[in-house]
Amino acid sequence: MKGTYLKFYVHEHRRHQGILLYEWLLERAKKLGVHGGSAFRAIAGFGRNGVLHEDHFFELAGNLPVEVVFMVSDEEAAQLLHSIEQESIRIFYIRMPAEYGVVNGE
Repeated sequence: MKGTYLKFYVHEHRRHQGILLYEWLLERAKKLGVHGGSAFRAIAGFGRNGVLHEDHFFELAGNLPVEVVFMVSDEEAAQLLHSIEQESIRIFYIRMPAEYGVVNGE
């Protein structure tokens, strides 16, 4: 099947409506009927400001990037992006056309 690979980058401590933004993205996608999504915490990264953030053993509250990814239909991608826009959330994303399926699926 053809669809959209949709990826967002957020800082792990960033919040929206009182919850972590990556959790909000996953919950919003779920409410829109998206069948799955994942959040991955980086061990190091930097953004447009050039500040390098790294994971250290003694750090309790980090500010590392979290990557939130979805493999969705084009319509679901449009719905999710529109929902984020309606919430006035400033967020970096990547949207790529992709092919997906299940090997040996039914």
